[in-house]
Amino acid sequence: MLDRRAFLASSSAAIAVAAVGGFAPLVAHDGAETRDAALDRLLTGWFNEDIRENPTYATALGLDTGALAPLRGQLGDSSQARADSDRAKAVRRHRELRQFGREGLSGAGQINYDIAEFRGAAAEMGAAFHFGGGGRPSPYVVSQLGGAYYQVPDFLDTQHPIHDAQDCDHYLSRLEDFARNLDQETERVRHDAGLGVTPPDFILDKTIGNLRQLRGQPAGETTLVRSIARRAAAANVQGDYEARAAALVSGPIAQALDRQIAALQALRPNATHEAGCGRLPDPEAYYAWGIRANTTTEMTGEEIHQMGLQQVAEIQGELDPLLRARGMTQGTVGARMNALAQEADNLYPNTDEGRAALLASLNDILADIRPRLPRAFNHIPRANLEIHRVPPAIQDGAPGGYYQGGPLDGSRPGIYYINLKDTHEWPKMGLKTLTYHEGIPGHHFQISLSREQGALPLYRRAGGFSAYAEGWGLYAEHLAGELGVYDDDPLGRIGYLQSYLFRATRLVVDSGLHHKGWSREQAIRYMIDNAAEPEGFAVREIERYCVWPGQACSYKVGQTVIMDLRNEAQQRMGQRFDLKAFHDIVLLNGALPLTVLQQHVRAWSSA
Repeated sequence: MLDRRAFLASSSAAIAVAAVGGFAPLVAHDGAETRDAALDRLLTGWFNEDIRENPTYATALGLDTGALAPLRGQLGDSSQARADSDRAKAVRRHRELRQFGREGLSGAGQINYDIAEFRGAAAEMGAAFHFGGGGRPSPYVVSQLGGAYYQVPDFLDTQHPIHDAQDCDHYLSRLEDFARNLDQETERVRHDAGLGVTPPDFILDKTIGNLRQLRGQPAGETTLVRSIARRAAAANVQGDYEARAAALVSGPIAQALDRQIAALQALRPNATHEAGCGRLPDPEAYYAWGIRANTTTEMTGEEIHQMGLQQVAEIQGELDPLLRARGMTQGTVGARMNALAQEADNLYPNTDEGRAALLASLNDILADIRPRLPRAFNHIPRANLEIHRVPPAIQDGAPGGYYQGGPLDGSRPGIYYINLKDTHEWPKMGLKTLTYHEGIPGHHFQISLSREQGALPLYRRAGGFSAYAEGWGLYAEHLAGELGVYDDDPLGRIGYLQSYLFRATRLVVDSGLHHKGWSREQAIRYMIDNAAEPEGFAVREIERYCVWPGQACSYKVGQTVIMDLRNEAQQRMGQRFDLKAFHDIVLLNGALPLTVLQQHVRAWSSA
């Protein structure tokens, strides 16, 4: 998702709060507004304000229509002034929410309040840091995983709709905004450098390389130009859109990219190699925010580290007998897993044909899991899912796999991306679990189901928390095993356990980097040795954790909480426990902080 963007033009800024919310306020019989309705009005107003200030988010959710249609031609404001304004707004909103209070709310109203209270407290915690990407613990405005250069081309290609000439004009308007956003972010890079916040040398090198790759493409070969040319033709829209887009790409966008490259190059001679939060102002507080915002718990860095070490040992203990059964008895679990991952029959060729075969296998995996779902769920989302390769222009720094949700109305499918820079980083044994995690019954299933819950207010249907989403994605890998996907696939079961081992390793290396001061190289070595990940994959992962402190902890922490809640409910309810009902309780209220999820599930299982 793109960073916070500009406020809507004044002619549209006066849109009534209910225009986006789409539901009437609750009113008591005596005509007085209920406490629940007053809170809903407050939260809906904030959601509407955020939509107006974040045009790309409006497009992603499919809300850039009707009175909000002008948003479709904007990317928004990426300036330092906007970042400072957002930080001040976070503090103001949290104080306003606390003044409103929790008293007098119904059970449903209390859930709305508790979600907003967590979000507000985390946002105010982050507002203390006047540097970075904003909105999430990410200390660098531009990195190998962040910034307009990284996000905008794919956003325009996959989320900006093109149905008519106006959509094409809006696309060109957003291209103009792209150049401005690049320059705004370049100024923020300089601002942060003045505070002593610059990326480490290896992040700068990767980011500059990505920028040069985008800048070095002839305009007509860029996604930015090819996308509008292809889709305008498909929609039978006449006009010189390809030429106009190419002029913008070769002109103001290229010039803005040159300025951003130059600004990052100017930082390179004095860049250090220190990888973790220790290089930032008030590093302990910054990492505490990273853990809080991403895990939605109050765990400390040391608790995260010890949890990781314990789970790494436990999962390696499960893998050992499975590897011995295959005749692999010598060496550590990590060494044996590395050897298994390199066996020729466990790999797709690193060719275009191999990539096509790998993508086809992922679609086969989806086709196999879909008919199994009714055994575990009362509700199955309607939204479609597509599988795409990560665009080659950003694959050097991109994660291995990730998910992009569709709009609220289901008019565009969700997309599961896989990084195919090197197919040998994807042994066949691990592809099932990746697909269950990113697709079904993982992220696509959970996010789509949440967005289809029309009884929930939009701010609940559209919201998200990393620990909840990633915890569910990891839980979904386990659930797929319960549905029998590994019954006749012992190699696939090893891949599933390696996936869990990888996520447990993340706890160790993320806290190692940011709490214990590990070097980049120490973290990479630990991941290779213990999680049996290929070196190139491990490098990208560790560098990812360097720019997103705490995010890597959300997976295993979230899965552990969800699984513990299920076990607790089974013990409490005995024969009354119903797995489908448990999944309804976890999923149908939308994304929740883990602390709120715990309260919600325990109330259900105790009833």
